[in-house]
Amino acid sequence: MIRRMSMENPLWGAPRIHGELLKLGFEIAQSSVAKYMVKRRGPPSQEWRTFLRNHAPDIAAIDLFVVPTIGFDLLSAFVIVRLGRRDLVWINVTANPTAEWVARQITEAFPWDEAPSYLIRDRDRIYSSIVTRRLRAMGIRDKPTAPASPRQNGFAERLIGSIRRECLDHIIVLGETHLRRILKSYP
Repeated sequence: MIRRMSMENPLWGAPRIHGELLKLGFEIAQSSVAKYMVKRRGPPSQEWRTFLRNHAPDIAAIDLFVVPTIGFDLLSAFVIVRLGRRDLVWINVTANPTAEWVARQITEAFPWDEAPSYLIRDRDRIYSSIVTRRLRAMGIRDKPTAPASPRQNGFAERLIGSIRRECLDHIIVLGETHLRRILKSYP
């Protein structure tokens, strides 16, 4: 009975089992309970590093960021990065991002046989049911991050930071085609 309870619930350690046995009228030392408990081998589950190493080739991350132009217009840039080798898979620019546009970008970025298994995204309203339906049709499970948690989409956020530091902080963007040309030349 002791072995079964300790394996089902990790909160059932020797002190708790000892207390329950005392309530039932069994006089036994806590050290004796600990001695006969099944020892756990290794961590209770795989670590994050192990999970990421095993599944990184099957995960991609997406994000949008805003770039101002010389005329104070705001352009939206969309990036997709694969986590396995941190490859920039897709980048495009639009003045008016819509859910249909984002869904089309995802379709163009991943041919049907090369789509990732998981897609990390933030909870922006642009990723509406149109985008989630497209992802489901492509066999991609989307994983939205927690609200106001950019660190959970760290790969895309880091890429955007690099693009800003290496490209956009040194250039004044003239318009949509100019920004597209700049971002397409980004390594």
